[in-house]
Amino acid sequence: MIGDPFTMVVAIIAIVTIGKIIQSKHKARYGIVEDEDMLGNKTQRLIGNNETQALQNEIQELKERVKVLERIATDNSSAVDVSRQIEALRDR
Repeated sequence: MIGDPFTMVVAIIAIVTIGKIIQSKHKARYGIVEDEDMLGNKTQRLIGNNETQALQNEIQELKERVKVLERIATDNSSAVDVSRQIEALRDR
């Protein structure tokens, strides 16, 4: 059974898959990001806590803006009120 080629191929695929999962978890735990350009060249970089926090803040701000835009689009407000709300968004 062990000498069967099919079993050996399945075992190799399982080992490679488990290795990739462990590698991905390790990179995620330590904030390593892998970028790939159009030519297929891969580079790795470490995301610091400051950069992570800045990205999270930017996402939160964008979510708030989307909420306001959704409210503006669905409310039956006058044109003046909509203009005022849009100006308030620009001031942020």
